Amino acid sequence: MGEDGAVTSAPQRPEGPFPMPRLIATDLDGTLLRDDQSVSPRTVAALAAAEEAGIEVFFVTGRPARWMGVVSDHVHGHGLAICANGAAVVDLHGEPEFVRVRPLERTVAISVVEALRAAVPGITFAVELTTGITYEPDYPPFFQDPGAHVATAEKLLYEDAEGSAEPVLKLLAHHAELAPDEFLTLARSAAGDYASITRSSPTALLEISGPGVSKASTLALCCAERGISPAEVVAFGDMPNDVEMLGWAGTSYAMGNAHPDVIAAASGRTTANNEDGVAVVIERILAERAAAQPRTPL
Repeated sequence: MGEDGAVTSAPQRPEGPFPMPRLIATDLDGTLLRDDQSVSPRTVAALAAAEEAGIEVFFVTGRPARWMGVVSDHVHGHGLAICANGAAVVDLHGEPEFVRVRPLERTVAISVVEALRAAVPGITFAVELTTGITYEPDYPPFFQDPGAHVATAEKLLYEDAEGSAEPVLKLLAHHAELAPDEFLTLARSAAGDYASITRSSPTALLEISGPGVSKASTLALCCAERGISPAEVVAFGDMPNDVEMLGWAGTSYAMGNAHPDVIAAASGRTTANNEDGVAVVIERILAERAAAQPRTPL
């Protein structure tokens, strides 16, 4: 049974046979990963089986490239991941290497900061660069980045704003008191014309990317380069930053622990992340594919 009381012992999906996908796109936190940040043996086996069957697997996450060690041992075939909510495509073979960057221009980022400071008193920011992160003194510290630089967002963004500095992948905005969805609504109202604003945290933490940059739009670019149509993609997610991707993919699954907006956007539902919901669906896809294969006469 899922956290909201819904029975999720088996995937719920659209009527008809499973599509024969060419690509599986899966979020990480709250989706592929268990709550302890591990990838279960069952999920490891399912990912390997999908790749062996010729189905590409893309990790599509809000995480920065430097936090991808949680899946580095499970990279097969292509080894690409979409990070920072679509702002970067990263090759995970060896040390993470940026293949594509879709930056948030500094002048746009400054406009977003100014608009949100005026609209939402008490807001604090962090700035995610291709080289690491910096955050403001009152922003919750990043324990995974103990050497992060502390400064105001304006100070960092105005430095080399003409383009000579490292690309900005996204802004992070935090509020200590607002409810997460209320914060998201306020921010989109104040600055949604400047940038893409979403969230993936259970706290009031927003993620702000360049206009039109999302998991969905970058995944669409990667698929177009491979001649893969949306109908040939199966996607998984659990939080609002997955909504566009789940709506774009031909077949999509909200996890049993998913946000209500994600459940509404997906075409099906699977079990929770701690119950290996991604693996459950992959196993069924592969079983149906095997059953559809013509049998060789003995």
